[in-house]
Amino acid sequence: QVQLVESGGGVVQAGGSLRLSCAASGTIFSLYAMRWYRQAPGKERELVAAISSTLITNYADSVKGRFTISRDNAKKTMYLQMNSLKPEDTGVYYCNAERARDYWGQGTQVTVSS
Repeated sequence: QVQLVESGGGVVQAGGSLRLSCAASGTIFSLYAMRWYRQAPGKERELVAAISSTLITNYADSVKGRFTISRDNAKKTMYLQMNSLKPEDTGVYYCNAERARDYWGQGTQVTVSS
């Protein structure tokens, strides 16, 4: 069983920065593909960024150049550095781990005010 706990969300003004963390337990973290998703009110959950077990990264077009995903396998933690935040980045951000099946965290709220 994999447990994921997100942290680092909050309220920030447009143009500001936040760093999200996702701490994992109960697994060999390095073997998992890790992703950040977000869900805005009234919208479907969307993929924001992904990092594979071999450190290959991918980003949604809407966040390229502004967000950076990373992982520290020794700390069993994934990060999302979010810069130049925009109001449309507002939503609940979820951590996802995948290896044969998906595991999800409880989410952390990010609110960007204009």
